[in-house]
Amino acid sequence: MPRNFAVIGVGGFVAPRHLQAIKDTQNVVLAATDPNDSVGILDRYSYDIRFFREIERFDRFLEKLRRGPEEGRVHYVSICSPNYLHDAHVRLALRVGAHAICEKPLVINPWNLDALAALEQESGRRVFTVLQLRFQPALMKLKERLAASASSSRRHQVTLTYTTARGRWYDVSWKGSEERSGGLAMNIGIHLFDLLQWLFGRVQRTEVHVKEVSRMAGLLELERADVRWFLSIDPADARGAAPARRSMTIDGEEVEFTDAFTDLHTAVYRSILDDRGFGIDDARPSIEMVHAIRTAAVKRNPAAEHPMVKA
Repeated sequence: MPRNFAVIGVGGFVAPRHLQAIKDTQNVVLAATDPNDSVGILDRYSYDIRFFREIERFDRFLEKLRRGPEEGRVHYVSICSPNYLHDAHVRLALRVGAHAICEKPLVINPWNLDALAALEQESGRRVFTVLQLRFQPALMKLKERLAASASSSRRHQVTLTYTTARGRWYDVSWKGSEERSGGLAMNIGIHLFDLLQWLFGRVQRTEVHVKEVSRMAGLLELERADVRWFLSIDPADARGAAPARRSMTIDGEEVEFTDAFTDLHTAVYRSILDDRGFGIDDARPSIEMVHAIRTAAVKRNPAAEHPMVKA
């Protein structure tokens, strides 16, 4: 039997991937909400989706369904809202008796994870997060290859580069506010920091070499690797290349995954619907790592800096 979904933040950039994943898994969207009403994309999936501009009316509608027959209830709420609202919207999902599927980051501050874990246990519903890079075939093969050589005492030398040009609108939007987005390391870097720990183990030491609104860089000492990383939304760092460049060099061998961020949400949804999705404990390491980066003092270290810092 199809499962029923509701979507928060349906007018946002990432929402179409969630809508497509719901369709691909043969499920149904019953309701959606967004303060903006440019949501004609809903017609690609159904002409019978209830849409609300006010979150309060959306909440009331879901609560009404919760009190009705099981086949009419919302079973999952997909959360595509701005980062600073994720925590509140996960709570809404649990309160109306639904599982939550939340875009990155699950929360901005790591101490909020404990409260969500307690609510998850009380409600009997799950909180899932979207870590789609763990489903990218090339990266899955890389993890297998690294795991096969894990017995070696060799530490990998890794250089991670992520440049994605953004215009002046970015600073004006919620994404340009560190309080609302978590800053560049959280909003742009969270998937990459999760990927690094997934591949090379938990973080042991953090250095931050550059901390600006549009670019950041530093060094991570992980259990099995030393990582020089660089993040930028400054168009100058793209240097005429494609709008986004995501690459990782491991011991001199480049792993390109620029296209790894698309077309993976369906795989994420399938794992969740099979009760194999990633949850709070999976999200915690990268959120704690980013918090450490956000609060670290800048310390220049020319011997360990990413090449783009000096460029």
